[in-house]
Amino acid sequence: MEIKVKEEDVIKALKECFDPEIPVNVYDLGLVYKIDIVDTEVRILMTMTSPFCPVTDYLVEDVKNKVAEMAGATKVDVEVTFDPPWSQDKISEEGKAQLGL
Repeated sequence: MEIKVKEEDVIKALKECFDPEIPVNVYDLGLVYKIDIVDTEVRILMTMTSPFCPVTDYLVEDVKNKVAEMAGATKVDVEVTFDPPWSQDKISEEGKAQLGL
């Protein structure tokens, strides 16, 4: 019997993923727009701080691997979008505190 993946476990995994240039995780940075879960499959819609982000591939792979490992997902799809574009107002209060904003 498969155990359904929990959103809080996905969020915990996302909080372990960092852009190497920014000391705030992708979740608190506001890069994750949507999390869809169907049983053990997870789909994440996220963005980058810039369309020219040099670590996009690295971050997508890191998100896939950490969500699969930590949350127990059997399949993780990550879609990157730039609509709407990311802005600093998407950063969580915790992220703003870490950045000194």
